[in-house]
Amino acid sequence: MAPTSKKFEFDLTAVQSAIAEFGFDGWLLYDFRGLNVLALRVLGIPDEDIGSRRFFYYVPASGEPTKLVHRIESGALDHLPGEKTVYLSWQELHAGLNKLVNGAAKVAMEYSPKNSNPYISRVDAGTVELVRENGAEVVSSGNLIQYFESRWTPHQWQLHLQADELNQAAFELAWKYIADNVRAGNTIRETDLQNYVMDYYGGNNMTTYHPPIIAVGPNSGDPHYAPVIGSDKEIQAGDFILLDMWAKMDDPDGVYSDVTKVGFVGDEVPDTYTKIFDIVASARDAGIQCAESAFAAGRDLQGWEVDRATRDVIDNAGYGEYFIHRTGHNIGRETHGNGAHMDDLETKEERLVMPRTCFSIEPGIYLQEFGVRCEIDVYVDEHSKVHVTGGVQKEVMPILANY
Repeated sequence: MAPTSKKFEFDLTAVQSAIAEFGFDGWLLYDFRGLNVLALRVLGIPDEDIGSRRFFYYVPASGEPTKLVHRIESGALDHLPGEKTVYLSWQELHAGLNKLVNGAAKVAMEYSPKNSNPYISRVDAGTVELVRENGAEVVSSGNLIQYFESRWTPHQWQLHLQADELNQAAFELAWKYIADNVRAGNTIRETDLQNYVMDYYGGNNMTTYHPPIIAVGPNSGDPHYAPVIGSDKEIQAGDFILLDMWAKMDDPDGVYSDVTKVGFVGDEVPDTYTKIFDIVASARDAGIQCAESAFAAGRDLQGWEVDRATRDVIDNAGYGEYFIHRTGHNIGRETHGNGAHMDDLETKEERLVMPRTCFSIEPGIYLQEFGVRCEIDVYVDEHSKVHVTGGVQKEVMPILANY
């Protein structure tokens, strides 16, 4: 996860309201040398202000927060409300920590039991042991983190819509680029198309952390294939091709559009590809339906449920062993954000899918000859309405028949 210099305003009232809502006595935010980027974001500490000594900031569900900071960096948390305790020795640190959490039964930290969710597991085991020695039960702050880190502002939703429109246009240009060059008899390779898309992003005020996946034939059977000049495949008539393209507006608040589509370099798509595509598309649609029905009914939705809805479709079709990744991930200023993922495979994601958050639904079947992935983005607005962006692909794109 890339760091950010964006500074958040700490809203004590909102933080305490969320702590109480999730049933915790308090939230203990801890960092050492920038290891807990999630705590830094919540506390509004930019990269350039990261210190070299441990600090703790305890926010109770009600009452005044308290701070524990080192004498060398005694001003580390001065921008935040609350009484300050300064330590120097390790003995003073332990005594100060005891003072912070004294009487608290359930304390949230960036911790994941058995490291079941590494995205939020930012506090080392020894520090968790110290807190437990003071009588507090340490519980995961996963839902608190996404409440303050992963929910979009109205401006970010508009930036996503802008990025989505441009990203969908990039697919149209990519299909046409393939068709024009194949018809002209020009030699084009996966990296040529990759560079073409990157030039388009750059020319439209978009940015991305990594070039898109352009995968031809067997390469599409590798979910994280990345073409490399010299070993990348040529794109020719009769090829199956997968395009996974992600980018955001070049804005401090920019959030990603992340979409995958598949095509066939020909006029008519062979049944071999259509059969697998139809299964994957049905799984994708089941995931969308799972989210829509949950929010329409006003019930809580956990990330694992969306994964299970899509995975059941592929399992029932007999291709479960070829669906080798989770269904989707949270989307934010990073492609893979810090909110709830759609996962009942790599982890059992029990965090809530919250309003004002975005996530991908991208089931896939990866065979030796080719792989199919259908990816769209889902945003749940503040009124719990589900929005699908990215363009829902209905069939394998017959590139030469349409461009």
